[in-house]
Parts: sequence; structure tokens; C-alpha cells
Amino acid sequence: MELFYSVLLALFAFWLGAFPFSVCIGRWFLGRDIRDYGDGNPGAVNVFRAGGQKLGYLAVFLDVAKGVPFVFLAHSLLGLPDLVVVAVAVSAILGHAFSPFLQWHGGKSIAITFGVLLALPQHEMLLVFIACMVLGALFIEVDAWGVIFGGAGSLSYLAVTRGSSWETLLMLCILAVFVVKHFEELHTFPGVKGRLVRWLQSVLRGALFTI
Repeated sequence: MELFYSVLLALFAFWLGAFPFSVCIGRWFLGRDIRDYGDGNPGAVNVFRAGGQKLGYLAVFLDVAKGVPFVFLAHSLLGLPDLVVVAVAVSAILGHAFSPFLQWHGGKSIAITFGVLLALPQHEMLLVFIACMVLGALFIEVDAWGVIFGGAGSLSYLAVTRGSSWETLLMLCILAVFVVKHFEELHTFPGVKGRLVRWLQSVLRGALFTI
């Protein structure tokens, strides 16, 4: 019976993760294919680019939310083994990354990863992931490398604090998905002079002009 629940939850997590809420929002409410904008990614960012700010926030919410239910069921309600929880969580992320609804294309899997980590009671994982993603976004020029830094930083923290645990395994799988989904953008070596530095420079220049 445990095996049955495990397979069922992994399948449900995959298909829920695969459902392209952002693409549907673009078609239903904006009358546009969001994949025609920006980087062509079928994710929430391109809902914003297609012209719907409120709908963009809705798309972000749905992309995060679809990572929650089956991971929460597996871990907190059914108390399934840790490796099953990892399988269910990774299935949800893989569904979003390689959606059958989009001919096996999909989003970059960042929002749904937030949802997966949010569903786990180990909130330290989520906080570390958020912190590493923010640092990557602020200090690394190339967005893809910022995402990789977020995953790699989280993995390093878990490897040191948890060792060979299921949490470390989960983050390793997440990082592997990030590398695959951002692979084409990783050919450029990341610069370290990030957005925060440029913002501080612009503030200082503005302050000097007003003196």
C-alpha cells in the first residue's frame, strides 16, 4: 500500500507541476501567448512581460502553489519515507520543467521549487534557498549563474550541516534540474560586479550631484 501511495503521489505531483498555469493565464486573460515575449519561457515572468502585472502575481502564486500539495501530503500527512518525499518533490519540479502539455518544454522551475520547499517543515531549507537566490541575483551579472549560485549555495550549506541526508539529496536534484534548464545560458562566464554594486554607484553619484 505504501508503494501504491508513493507512485500515485509522484504521478499526481508531476502532472500538477506540468500544468502550464502561466500559459493559460496569458491565453485566457491577455489573449496572448506569453512564449512570444522575453526569453520565450512559459513561466510567470513572461506574464508580466506580456502586460499583466496583477495576472503576473497570480501566475507566480499558482506556480509556487502547485509545488505544495503532494509534497505536503507525502511528508506531513502520510509520513512516507524520506526518499519517497524526495521522489514526489522532484516529480513536481520535473513536471514543470518538462511539461507534456508543452511538448516537453517548460519553465525554469524556480517558483515551483519555492513551493516544494515551502511544503516541507524544514523551513531552514527554504530560508537558505531564498538567501542564496537573493545573493546570486544581487551580485552575479548573468541571471542563469545567479540561479545556479542559489542552488549550489543551498546544497553546500546542507552538505555541511546535514551531511548525507535526504535534504541534501533533494537539493542536489534541484540543482541538477537548474543546470539542465539553464544550460544554454551558462556558456558566459559570470561577472561578479552585480546589480547591487551598480545601484549603490548610481545612488552615490546622485548624492554627489545634489551636494
